Amino acid sequence: MSPATHEALRLTGIPEGTRANLAHFDADIPAVLAEQLHAYGLVPPHAIQVLRQQPLTVVLCEQVELALEHEIAHRIWVEATPA
Repeated sequence: MSPATHEALRLTGIPEGTRANLAHFDADIPAVLAEQLHAYGLVPPHAIQVLRQQPLTVVLCEQVELALEHEIAHRIWVEATPA
């Protein structure tokens, strides 16, 4: 039996209620934006939970709700964690 592998998906493609670990940001993400995300606690492999996808992507990170524009959330890659 092979070990389970986790495929990274864009944050915008994760269903509401899903728990995930941050995998990485797009390689071309501006350094200033990466620094801002890190300041909010979005640091790989940190655990998050997707609360909403519309009208913005809202995630729970360390008991703090963060609302992200879809353009930003689309640049964030995550790996879903087992339920």
